[in-house]
Amino acid sequence: MNAHNETPEVEALILSHTALVGHIVRETMSRVPSHVDRDDLTSAGLLALVQAAQAFDAGRGVPFNRYAATRIRGAIVDELRRVDWASRSVRRRSRELDATRSRLATMLGRPATQTEVADAAGLSVGEVVGNDDDIARAQVLSLHASEDDGIGETLVGDAPDPQRALEHREQLTYLTEAVAELPERLRLVVEQYFLNERPMAEIAQTLGVTESRISQLRAEALVLLRDALNHELDPDLLAPHTRPDGCAAKRREAYFAAVASRHSAGLRRSAAEPANEPVGAPVSAIA
Repeated sequence: MNAHNETPEVEALILSHTALVGHIVRETMSRVPSHVDRDDLTSAGLLALVQAAQAFDAGRGVPFNRYAATRIRGAIVDELRRVDWASRSVRRRSRELDATRSRLATMLGRPATQTEVADAAGLSVGEVVGNDDDIARAQVLSLHASEDDGIGETLVGDAPDPQRALEHREQLTYLTEAVAELPERLRLVVEQYFLNERPMAEIAQTLGVTESRISQLRAEALVLLRDALNHELDPDLLAPHTRPDGCAAKRREAYFAAVASRHSAGLRRSAAEPANEPVGAPVSAIA
């Protein structure tokens, strides 16, 4: 870390907050597959801590531990994105399972159970659930980013490309709005599982359903969230509905319209804010 080149004040900040890196790494490791390298995340976090200590300005009135935690979390998320730990095979199988669920929903007139999906895909229920879990963990990084410090604050860092930061913030803004517009039960599952970190068994007990049903609801919510973001930001990636004139397709379109309407309302509110409002004000955290 080249600590011998730092001022005593910077060295003291680094040494007294090294444990913060370990805490955030442990917190992150609980949400990602076991094959993610802890040492890589720790290195990214320590580097962010050093950079935070060097850049810290006490005159801004922000406590160093809060400032450093934001920088460390951002660096760890960037490292996870860089290594793309959700492998191509995991993503490919997820797309295949999404297509299977859509086809079964059309045939059955209702969402398919995990057992029905597994049978149709020629997989075990455990393999289907495992794939859903891996994809869900990929989504949790963006969802969790908003919980402690606000979505906008996760962008604090040394990223050299302002356009990329702006695009990332727009994605997270749409994600927040898409979560807010989910059907009530799906929204509750997303909030309780990802943001409140409650086990599926507890959520199942609260809703009076089985744990398997919670897993299914979570998968449905993630598909809707992905489709909503694609609809607004990258329409070429949005898969057409298998029955565009059916009730399910109409509900999906109504959901997309609600997300777009919420986003437009947010833009109008922003435009009406006083001119001295900070440009980088964080987006509201996911409720």
